[in-house]
Amino acid sequence: MPLCSHHLASSTPIRHVATATQPTLVIIPAWNEQASIADVIGHVRALDGFHVLVVDDASTDNTAILAAKAGAEVIRLCVNLGAWGAMQTGMRYARQHGYQTVITMDADGQHLAETLPSLITPLHTFAADVVIGSCTPRGSRARKTAWTMFRWLSGLDIQDLTSGLRAYSSPAVLLLASSRATLLDYQDVGVLLLLRQAGLRIREVQVAMCPRRHGSSKVFSSWLKVGEYMLLTLLLCLSHCLFRPLAKLQEVK
Repeated sequence: MPLCSHHLASSTPIRHVATATQPTLVIIPAWNEQASIADVIGHVRALDGFHVLVVDDASTDNTAILAAKAGAEVIRLCVNLGAWGAMQTGMRYARQHGYQTVITMDADGQHLAETLPSLITPLHTFAADVVIGSCTPRGSRARKTAWTMFRWLSGLDIQDLTSGLRAYSSPAVLLLASSRATLLDYQDVGVLLLLRQAGLRIREVQVAMCPRRHGSSKVFSSWLKVGEYMLLTLLLCLSHCLFRPLAKLQEVK
């Protein structure tokens, strides 16, 4: 499976039709993504049945201005909350405005708009509550090693644990907009553990992704960031391993 079927900047958006009568909200958290944000929004808006919300995470460039010009609704945060803080802001917007289906995607051009209809189909057919756009070939050897370790510790049967391309049903959005999800630092393992604990069904759909068009990953930008991410995720997994037997014991009683 190729990592990228086309480049956003060089292709003409192809029109697709969503499978639901109600619009789906596409939440795009963005921090200093002026180089790609307009193209990403343009390709999503070429789809029928999708609305775009950009949560500008206190960018210091023209991300918010370009997003608004491209036709997205824009929320500008006055302080940097990080990827999950921006994502949860979008979830709460979705709740307040009555959206039943939400998709999250990155602002850097890695995720292809043409894959969005395939993500929401399992939600509309009630086959899943959460759908992950999975692209395991993109992972480096180090990332795949980390995925294997976290799968073993958490018990999550998910191949692409760090994909930000996800579709959420209304119950999932309700949970992730709540205070229970506020203290999560990252959108991957902690969010998935919370969703599974709530009994929500998680499914993966294989998709193609593009290489990052510019810059570097916020999580993997330095060894310090990598170490922080690994430590926090490890603690989440260990806490789940410790409390899961206790929860089962209480259920038996």
